[in-house]
Amino acid sequence: MQGTVDGFSYGLVTPLVAYLMACLGGALGLRCTTRSMLVSNSWRPGWLALGSAAIGSGIWTMHFVAMMGFTVKGAPIHYDKPTTFASLGVAIVMVGIGIFIVGYRGASGTALFTGGTITGLGVASMHYLGMAGMRFNGKLEYNTLTVAASVVIAMCAATAALWAAGQVRGFLWSVGASLVMGLAVSGMHYTGMAALSVHLHGAAGAPSSGDSPAELLAPMLVGPLAFLLIAGVVVMFDPLMVMGKPDWTPAENKPGIPAHAGAPHTPRRSSIRPRRGAGHRSSRTPQNR
Repeated sequence: MQGTVDGFSYGLVTPLVAYLMACLGGALGLRCTTRSMLVSNSWRPGWLALGSAAIGSGIWTMHFVAMMGFTVKGAPIHYDKPTTFASLGVAIVMVGIGIFIVGYRGASGTALFTGGTITGLGVASMHYLGMAGMRFNGKLEYNTLTVAASVVIAMCAATAALWAAGQVRGFLWSVGASLVMGLAVSGMHYTGMAALSVHLHGAAGAPSSGDSPAELLAPMLVGPLAFLLIAGVVVMFDPLMVMGKPDWTPAENKPGIPAHAGAPHTPRRSSIRPRRGAGHRSSRTPQNR
């Protein structure tokens, strides 16, 4: 029996809150990734890991906030805890792989394509693994073409976000990029939901296992939200993260051996030239040297 699906049982509340969560995670993750490109190698892994966790937590929170507004008429929905937690781990790990590639190889060429593809696949994997954790008196079926479209959207969004992180621009640039990233991730989510159809098993009944959304999702969202707040505090107290200006001097502008050698060399020439002006024999001395 075909089930009646409602993805907006709370109206626009859940989509808007989900979008804000995606934007918050994206903004923090992009700024951390940008920061990693401006520090020494010893600090880079820490910033990249923080950015990975921020983006992964943001998209995971976005997904399950949106899912709190998802209902199937006549079929109470429960969630399996291990699968739900696994989707969070998949999001953070796969996003982290993509971010580390771009963080060490640069946001261009093959590294950007590879990192964006892996990160996008991580976003899509998180979504469909989270959907697999649903328990109700029925089964889910997907339209293959729409699922493929959602995966492509996720990869394009991830690639664009990583490219934006590599531009190393100011705070407003990162805010704009995070808004676009939040829109793309939310678009991927609802594109994936559009591919969904529900088939109920005869008479509606409560599933034998799993927790209801209120019992499981609400407490689980506290952890990622707390992490995002802590990451936000870290960003706020880092001047570079706010101003978008590097606190290091580019390698080509750093004083090196040639610069130190040239600075004292100039006055030596100026001090020797007056002595050479006394006679013609002193003009031969530079030639002999």
